[in-house]
Amino acid sequence: MNREQGMAFDWLDRLYEQGKLRALDLALCRYIADTAPESDPYVLLAIGLTSERNGHGDVCLDLMAALESLKLIASPDALGLSQLLQATTQLSPAEWWAKLRGSVAIQPEEGPDASHSEQASTPLVLAGTAESPLLYLRRYWNYEQQVCQALQQRIEQRYDFPDAAMAPLLDRLFPSVTPREQPDWQKIACALSARSGFAVITGGPGTGKTTTVVRLLALLQALAMQQQQPALRIALAAPTGKAAARLNASIAAQVASLPLADLSDQPEHLAAAIPTEVTTLHRLLGPQPDSRRFRHHRGQPLPVDLVVVDEASMVDLEMLAALVDALRPQARLILLGDKDQLASVEAGAVLGDLCQRASQGCYQPETVEWLQRVTGYALAVGYQSETGRPLDQVITMLRHSHRFSDQGGIGALARLVNEGCLYDQPVPDRMQALQQLFNEQQGPIQRLLVSHAADAALAQLVVQGYRHYLELMQTRRPAETADNAAYDDWAAQILQAHTGFQLLCAVREGPWGVEQLNPWIARALTRAGWLQDSDSLWYEGRPVLMTRNDYSLRLMNGDIGIALMRPVEQPDGSRCLALRVVFPGADGGVRWIMPSRLQALESVFAMTVHKSQGSEFTHTALVLPDQPNPVLTQELIYTGITRSRERFTLIYSRESALRHALEKRVTRRSGLHL
Repeated sequence: MNREQGMAFDWLDRLYEQGKLRALDLALCRYIADTAPESDPYVLLAIGLTSERNGHGDVCLDLMAALESLKLIASPDALGLSQLLQATTQLSPAEWWAKLRGSVAIQPEEGPDASHSEQASTPLVLAGTAESPLLYLRRYWNYEQQVCQALQQRIEQRYDFPDAAMAPLLDRLFPSVTPREQPDWQKIACALSARSGFAVITGGPGTGKTTTVVRLLALLQALAMQQQQPALRIALAAPTGKAAARLNASIAAQVASLPLADLSDQPEHLAAAIPTEVTTLHRLLGPQPDSRRFRHHRGQPLPVDLVVVDEASMVDLEMLAALVDALRPQARLILLGDKDQLASVEAGAVLGDLCQRASQGCYQPETVEWLQRVTGYALAVGYQSETGRPLDQVITMLRHSHRFSDQGGIGALARLVNEGCLYDQPVPDRMQALQQLFNEQQGPIQRLLVSHAADAALAQLVVQGYRHYLELMQTRRPAETADNAAYDDWAAQILQAHTGFQLLCAVREGPWGVEQLNPWIARALTRAGWLQDSDSLWYEGRPVLMTRNDYSLRLMNGDIGIALMRPVEQPDGSRCLALRVVFPGADGGVRWIMPSRLQALESVFAMTVHKSQGSEFTHTALVLPDQPNPVLTQELIYTGITRSRERFTLIYSRESALRHALEKRVTRRSGLHL
């Protein structure tokens, strides 16, 4: 290691001591220095920062933004970082650009395809401009290029169904119940999605994303039947087992309500062509043991014509790249999701990137004219744009919630957090408006101010919240001589009752995190007489959350089960009570599994907001830490609020943490531009 590299690692080590780099980031820099001894110290610093930002969900490093953030490091003199801050600010963006372009570890994106040129073995790729350099780990550069190319190709795929065929079907699927000056965005979404190889339907809770996509599937299959074409082979998928189960139940109900006889003279054939079975993305692609690769890929694509992905905000860049790689070139792709929810845990915010202009519409005149012909709706000037991009023409935002009103309760709270609007008016101070809303809306939304994490008021809230399912467990238990069906019915009631309340946390660690609150809640329920032996690993009434897919047990990450006692037949024919964990079954029934077979799980009296995505509960309570935290953002608060069906409680001890969250949005760097 030369002297200049020694200086670089002095910088990197101090950033590591400050908690601004991980051991993994340092290891990558040491690998680059060992394999390219001439590496510039500034290049090594940029590589370390690229790796670190990837760990926080960024697909690439926006170098200028990252260097600006270095200035925010607290007390630089205490750790000798003043030299680093001074050195990094001395270089102009053009000088940084030249240093990065000159590194043998980095390949510029221009020229031959960076994924296939002779230098494709370099670990990093440089993109952007000299004024705003973007630095990628190669793997994520390849993922992003793969997704961009696949989506661009599908956006250019146009299916020009005759207006005379599409318009009547749309009218039957969406009978007009509103004046023509108020567009039915579900109908518009259905039309736009039908004519393109790629489409996005976004919207908040209760806006009808599932309703729309089921009608879209009916429309596509009805059009195929009219044209005497084979029915489309359709796959429905979601990122987690929980999200897949919810979509499965929702789609089955929606299909039953379709006016099939009005769409086709063979309604039974049309019904059979609309799928109702939903799987996880992992299972759809076919995981392979001890490998990041899937069974389905470009060389062995999925045998489908259309894939619909729900809860797309949870899909990271790597997973979407794997999906588009497994699609045949002519296969369609439709993404559903709420663009304002938390992004995926892994790198990328694909849905958010794609939907940056969804609220504006940005529809070209040709699109507006076509929509008026097939839907009957003339879009307002505010949704039109002469400069609308091709991507804008395949994205629809559903704007009316059928579940929540914007004027009160959960809907008003979600909109205030997300858009800074209360009663359709922008507010100068969200915190002040939040207090006003809580004071006016005493029913569906409440706040609970606590002094510490073990506050008696919090204990009372969770005991009351979880009491219902535990009461069913204790009072509705079948006789020990009852048959298996009786125990299955009892367990199903308990699982359903458990969805009545859920405590959500912003963080995992600390007094306000799931790791400490879970055992504390178990003890509170024990003191209240609802649990016994809760200090043991397994006890009756323990709710558990799967934290990893287990394909051998057909359990997915995010699945929730409850430990219950049930009679088990012994070898001699007798029966005795034994503890089993019951999970909802894919067929609407339940499944009983021995605790010893479950490996990757945790108690779930409290769960993180991230883990709650794809789930809904009658009453959700969100507890915030007492100090500002990087994870506290508008998106986290919004996601927590919108897990609620009927009631929401916000729990905090200091307004500073809440104000911090209301003023901060998630920003993930990427180059996903179409």
